[in-house]
Amino acid sequence: MRKIADVMTKGCVTVTPKDNLYEAAVAMRDHDIGFVPVVEGNRLIGVITDRDLVIRGYAEKHSGSTSVMEVMSDNVQTVSPNLSVDEAVSLMATKQIRRLPVVENGELRGIVSIGDLAVREIFVSEAGQALSGISEHEHRESTIH
Repeated sequence: MRKIADVMTKGCVTVTPKDNLYEAAVAMRDHDIGFVPVVEGNRLIGVITDRDLVIRGYAEKHSGSTSVMEVMSDNVQTVSPNLSVDEAVSLMATKQIRRLPVVENGELRGIVSIGDLAVREIFVSEAGQALSGISEHEHRESTIH
């Protein structure tokens, strides 16, 4: 059985509670990413996304010097490195999640994303299944508004 540890991205770019929105934005720009875990030591305490920066940060008139703690998401769904890929795909589709921090004993070990699943040909159908579920949910929401 394929495990998340086999497909996750290791060595993630992270920020700390001492970092500010500007530093998080620069990290996203420099690494071409839109999702950054917030860690203390190696313990995951939240994540900040490009959407968090815009919606809860700059659109709420927070300055670049505002702490990432002000706009990060702290109720984060995580998975174990031992979780099967099939279980992760199901979770991603059900919860409408594109990226999952991989945590073991409270410590960040990596991130698994739809892209991690899709770039490995053997996982294309699983990634497609999860993305289809996420896109279907987003389409329903956009027609409601």
